[in-house]
Amino acid sequence: MKKRSFTKLIAVVGVFATLLLVLAGCGNSKKSSSQSNNPSSVQQIKKNGTIRIAVFGDLPPYGWVNKDGKRVGYDVTLAHKVAKDLGVKVKFVQVNANNRVDALNSNKVDLVLANFTVTPERKQVIDFAKPYMKVSVGVVSPKSKPITSASQLKGKNVIVTKGTTAENYFTSKQPDVKLLKFDSKTQQFNALKNGRGVALADDNSYLYAWSKDNPKYTVGIKSIGPKSYIAPAVKKGNKSLLNWTNKEIDKLTKQSFFVKDYNTQLKPYFGKEVKPSDIVLPVK
Repeated sequence: MKKRSFTKLIAVVGVFATLLLVLAGCGNSKKSSSQSNNPSSVQQIKKNGTIRIAVFGDLPPYGWVNKDGKRVGYDVTLAHKVAKDLGVKVKFVQVNANNRVDALNSNKVDLVLANFTVTPERKQVIDFAKPYMKVSVGVVSPKSKPITSASQLKGKNVIVTKGTTAENYFTSKQPDVKLLKFDSKTQQFNALKNGRGVALADDNSYLYAWSKDNPKYTVGIKSIGPKSYIAPAVKKGNKSLLNWTNKEIDKLTKQSFFVKDYNTQLKPYFGKEVKPSDIVLPVK
């Protein structure tokens, strides 16, 4: 009797163990399926052999197409490095400021490297990796009628690009300013040249570059509002690419990649007004 009971016990244990293995297999299968269904996971990017990176096409010195039809700039150089370190080719997808989030959420791109400023609002809908730049909003205006303080903007037309931190800042902190909003950088700078506003607000770093090429204008307000940070962005919940990108930023910072990138891509456009330490984050 005792022998039959022991035999039954062994059988029950065996069935239970088999059930656990089946459940564990299902769990691994779901996890594997979840990873394979993510078109922007590191695993899938390597399998495809290509990473799709969103960049600007009209924003010197960060991302633009030069006279030879080649994509160049600070963010473009970083994109090439990211692709190289992943062991894949890069496919560039050109975006405007107001469709960077949509490009990620609609799976049109894997990564955004388009001078993307980290904000609390954006962090709710996408994930930012560690930052690689620091900036703040600046204001550029004609040298003949320079704007040097925020009080001069009250009730006046100020030009911005849709979806930028400049738009967000003036909307929330300077409601007395009238904003003229445009879809692209090219449009906004053309509007300033055509006198449609008394000034233009955007990230101060490339306003320095633009004013150097357009000497009739000056960055009269070099910094307004809080300091901000520029970082790569991935689709919300894409932990695989987010974790890889965080490690990549740490590695490149320690290797002084961003200082070198600054000296080759940004310094010729900024001149003496800006130093690497004004843009590049220090090694931690």
